[in-house]
Amino acid sequence: MLLSKPKKIRRVYFDHAATTPVDLKVFAAMKPYFTEKFGNPSALYGWGREAQKAVSEARKKIAGLIHALPENVVFVSGGSEANNLAILGLARAHEKKGKHIISIGIEHHAVLHPLNELKRQGFEISFVPVNKEGIVSAEAVLKAIRPDTILVTIMFANNEMGAIQPIAEIGRGILRYRKEKNTPYPYFHSDACQAAGYLDLDVEKTHLDLMSVNGSKIYGPKGIGFLYVRRGVKLQPIIFGGGQEKGLRAGTENVPGIVGLAKALEIAQANKEKEITRERALTADLWQKIQKEIPNVRFNGPAIGENRLPNNLNVSFHGVEGEALLLYLDEVGVMCSTGSACTSESLEPSHVLKSMGLSDEAAHGSLRFTFGRENVAADVDYVIKYLPGIVKMLREISAVK
Repeated sequence: MLLSKPKKIRRVYFDHAATTPVDLKVFAAMKPYFTEKFGNPSALYGWGREAQKAVSEARKKIAGLIHALPENVVFVSGGSEANNLAILGLARAHEKKGKHIISIGIEHHAVLHPLNELKRQGFEISFVPVNKEGIVSAEAVLKAIRPDTILVTIMFANNEMGAIQPIAEIGRGILRYRKEKNTPYPYFHSDACQAAGYLDLDVEKTHLDLMSVNGSKIYGPKGIGFLYVRRGVKLQPIIFGGGQEKGLRAGTENVPGIVGLAKALEIAQANKEKEITRERALTADLWQKIQKEIPNVRFNGPAIGENRLPNNLNVSFHGVEGEALLLYLDEVGVMCSTGSACTSESLEPSHVLKSMGLSDEAAHGSLRFTFGRENVAADVDYVIKYLPGIVKMLREISAVK
């Protein structure tokens, strides 16, 4: 290594958009269902009924938090499965009514890949462009609707650069279109995995028909999530077996995960206003210090404020590879990401940043810092202690080459 390691490494985690630690209150709520109350919720005896009660109570709690009915909540293994069930399940159930779907190019791969699969099966996918800040125009989305459009799927907030999309405005427009045309189509889905910790998930205010949420982004366990399905929306299951979750998701319910997911969402929604203020201040502080200490940097996405997730900072460092920056920061204990964390093994430039008009060089040189509940001002000072020197060193190496 070309940079000397500090005598005492401080572990600083700036990758909360990838995953979060399990909240201790969440862990405490889950613990009994691993070893004491471990019954199968489908069993008729006492332990099974006890497990079923826990599942039912969690479903009711989540429904209340999103202003839905308990029967609207379908438990799945996480955000990817929720998105796949929403998109593939709806398309296959309604393909006789139309094969046109509308989305945006900055979606997570858990949305883009199912859409690509449907395209191979004869569906037509229209991607409405986003602006240079990564935000789509509601008007442009609504103009793209055709008589054969069966689904609009637009993410609530972007995982890479934090852009919050105008979901409520799009939802109102879709509802107005359906009333004018006297049709139930198109249905409206949103991947809300990044939004759940910071934004209001009220499905009545947004007019969503389908919404995906997972646990690992909100200080809950990995491997659990839910799909909100508005009453009357028909889906085809993508997993078959025992017929759990009203036939939409076969498999023994993950009782500890479900209990933890409900507790995590409850805590996240209760604390969101406090965390928005606190984490937005940390984000702004890091950006100000980067600008002061490092020349030739670019801020990616909407300005820090109401159109951006409060914990997200995405910066491109001219003349530096993001992967190299990330690895050198890791050597001093700073953990962040470059591009999309779920595709970190890929050397392709971020499809999100490319969709916003960034060059390959700018996209490759980007880092994403996403703050969380445990981060403090000293974490910002720690990363600034090392980041300018690492950038300077890598630029010098690049200049020699």
